[in-house]
Amino acid sequence: MESIPSLSSLIDITPYDWSSVLTAILCGTIIGLERQVRGKPVGIRTSTLIVMGTYLFLKTSLLLQGDQIDHSRVIGQIVTGIGFLGAGVMLAKDGAVVGVTSAAAIWVLAAIGVVISTGHLVPAVKLSVLVIIILQGVDLLEKHTVTFGRGVHKQVRRYSDRRNQQDG
Repeated sequence: MESIPSLSSLIDITPYDWSSVLTAILCGTIIGLERQVRGKPVGIRTSTLIVMGTYLFLKTSLLLQGDQIDHSRVIGQIVTGIGFLGAGVMLAKDGAVVGVTSAAAIWVLAAIGVVISTGHLVPAVKLSVLVIIILQGVDLLEKHTVTFGRGVHKQVRRYSDRRNQQDG
């Protein structure tokens, strides 16, 4: 007769730890919320999954033993894989490349997952807040100063208006 698993065995995720998983969720949510509220790609779900996935891949590799294990290669492969995700959010639209900031955010999300997997939970949260400060701060500078709102950094309200300006 099979015994019913206890609640503690159901919530045990050893060799991983809940504080790291919850930190990954928090960091992904902090950055993803900013992107989602502004209607940008890479919202809460995607951001959280990127941070948590990076944490799980690297933490798993850190658990492996032997002479053949090179953890730096795992980080390199994470960066390569994240590059594909980043490329997926970038596209050219009416001569303008959009999604570059979202692609960069994906890159930073993976880096935060690496920070978490090495046990630096508080710095990961602080770095996530710093990312928000950068995203919001530069946006404010672009909106309220002429110098920061020139050229490719000029806010394009509607792409159809841009096309009309180029045709006219």
